[in-house]
Amino acid sequence: MNYNPLAEQANAELSANGCSVFGMLSEQGKAIFFPRKGILGQGAEAKGSEINATIGTALEDDGSPLVLDCVLKSLNLPKQSFLYAPSFGNPDLRKMWKEQIIRKNPSLATKEFSNPVVSCALTHAISCAGYMFLDAGDEVIIPDLYWDNYELVFENSRGAKIKTFNTFKDGGFDTEALKAALAQSKAQKKVVLLNFPNNPTGYTATEKEAVEITKILTECAAAGNKVVVLLDDAYFGLVYEEGVTKESLFAKLVDANENLLAVKLDGPTKEDYVWGFRVGFMSFGFKGATAAQLKALEDKAAGTVRGNISNAPSISQKILLAAYQSPEYLKEKEEKYNTLKKRYDIIKETIAAHPEYKQAFEAMPCNSGYFMCVKPLGVDAEELRQKLIKDYSTGTIMLSGLIRVAFSAVPTEKLGKLFENIYNCVMKMKG
Repeated sequence: MNYNPLAEQANAELSANGCSVFGMLSEQGKAIFFPRKGILGQGAEAKGSEINATIGTALEDDGSPLVLDCVLKSLNLPKQSFLYAPSFGNPDLRKMWKEQIIRKNPSLATKEFSNPVVSCALTHAISCAGYMFLDAGDEVIIPDLYWDNYELVFENSRGAKIKTFNTFKDGGFDTEALKAALAQSKAQKKVVLLNFPNNPTGYTATEKEAVEITKILTECAAAGNKVVVLLDDAYFGLVYEEGVTKESLFAKLVDANENLLAVKLDGPTKEDYVWGFRVGFMSFGFKGATAAQLKALEDKAAGTVRGNISNAPSISQKILLAAYQSPEYLKEKEEKYNTLKKRYDIIKETIAAHPEYKQAFEAMPCNSGYFMCVKPLGVDAEELRQKLIKDYSTGTIMLSGLIRVAFSAVPTEKLGKLFENIYNCVMKMKG
């Protein structure tokens, strides 16, 4: 296949010195590039010119963005916030987010990984990763308790196939099932997606499990397989129990093996409670990566963004950057964390105080995030969900035969009633 010269240049970097990352890319991933000589590149070259008739924005005669006052007055932001952001993302925000990744994952301080590329929230980051690494028919290995949107992103949009393995065993993550799934896969390129804290279960691997997961994936790569690990870190940092890994698996995998590419997909949506801002990030790393190779992956990610949505919202990026520079940020974030942890603690206490609930449902392992799940006993989960709405005015989500409870969205004083309603509804259905 004939590639654009800019794609050829990036591909050459990802093949240089025995680098195996080129072989991990999908056909579209191999073909994608950032158009440095296109409109954006030409516009960048003209920056600072007396007359700049390049980018399709509108400016006042004084050079400031031409905006409606009725829009401007609703935002306490400078006019520059109305301009396009680069396809790579706001450079100051990218720098700040990388610093935050290292602050939240201290073991990354001495390791090399790419600068984050900004996406239009985390779903878009996952979609971009699918574009870069998955061809039609490729497998994505995922625990069997997973966010249902993966089906749209990978199967419907990419033509890939989701292959699941058992999530839990003996109250913890089933590492042996992961190992077996990798062994059963016949493809030399193995794409694995791990999501901690997990949606829907609210489970994060313990430190011991994280070490074992890292070992399994590294051994698979060391055996000659090309391993791409997509890390959906949407709920990162919301961990409520001791012994649970506090760092992303990215920190352990980023320098694990030359044949293992770690892709961190994260963002402020859930971490910083800005669901409507639609800002996410993609970061890359593998053992022995050079600066040029990491830049090539950034270029391909930015090219994917450019060819899909052009760029993520500038206003959201400006607001986030201002928040991260605020001296109140860490304190206020801790306050919100404490609100969620209090609800988590109340759920644990409520279930422990009502042993009769075991007649109606089994509480699944949970130690983090926004959610927890219960497995209804003796009744159909979807029928239970519908009856909870109709008879108890209680909304929940049914996924994989489980009832998902978003305790993040339930007022603290109503958590007890929530589980009482589930118990009463199940018992009534069982007669």
